[in-house]
Amino acid sequence: MHKVLVTTSSFGKMDHSPLNKLKENDFEVILNPFGRKLGEQEVLDLVSEHQPTGLIAGVEPLTEAVMKSAPSLRVISRCGIGMDSVDLDAAKKIGITVANTPDGPTIPVVELTIGMILGLLRQIHVSDASIRESAWERPMGGLLCGKTVGIIGCGRIGTRLAQTLQSFDCAVLGSDPAMPKSPYVQMVNLERLLSASDIITLHLPYSSGTHHFMEAHRISMMKQGAYLINASRGGLVDEDALVKALKNGRLAGAALDCFEHEPYQGPLKELKNTLLTAHIGSYAREGRVMMENQAVDNLLSVLVQ
Repeated sequence: MHKVLVTTSSFGKMDHSPLNKLKENDFEVILNPFGRKLGEQEVLDLVSEHQPTGLIAGVEPLTEAVMKSAPSLRVISRCGIGMDSVDLDAAKKIGITVANTPDGPTIPVVELTIGMILGLLRQIHVSDASIRESAWERPMGGLLCGKTVGIIGCGRIGTRLAQTLQSFDCAVLGSDPAMPKSPYVQMVNLERLLSASDIITLHLPYSSGTHHFMEAHRISMMKQGAYLINASRGGLVDEDALVKALKNGRLAGAALDCFEHEPYQGPLKELKNTLLTAHIGSYAREGRVMMENQAVDNLLSVLVQ
């Protein structure tokens, strides 16, 4: 019996249908035994021990060493969009097919981004925290209506976000070298977007070229009192530079769902003008089930002929 190793941590918990589909096709399924994101050595140990034919992956590092530890491995099926955790060059060289699930996370990430924007503008988290501390803080917030939102990265998620923002009657600017035109976004250069936007939200893939994409200089180019949202990938934002901009009042607030090192333990936790979530962008029941089923389908399309 061929084996499928599932390294993403919560696979099949919302709905058993993805697991059932694998078992119906006579695969032995080995689940992540730790219930959390794995480190490279942990993945390598599991792959070496079980020698899977297929791997359904989360965001753990899938390096050349990991891939070579299982000569039987034929396919890596990412449960999610980003491919920065997979050594694609190594996979191509070894002959391993790599696939992802771009559709499932789109709506969940868009809705979380909208929630973060509204939460920051109305300071919902601040009022909530005050009540829990037996206080009654009523911060004066602002409206999304009439604001200018800048979207950096206008692929599936950025485009769907732009469409959703239309109902809030705000201006939407976009910057994406791969998309010069869009029916939903006024495409501008990055400098104009940074200086003109009240809210900037990142929807970029992570790579060595986008590491600290929002560094001190670009943060300093943002509009005074603007907000920064990152529900894309940790490492896109220079967190030290962001802390300085939030402390000195250059930025009014920031919301982050992903961090350079997770679980996050840094100084952003101490700031009142931050809204932080634990990488939950795609963690909506319906979107998660869609991703898991698509990940299984991608895997079966290679292994079942």
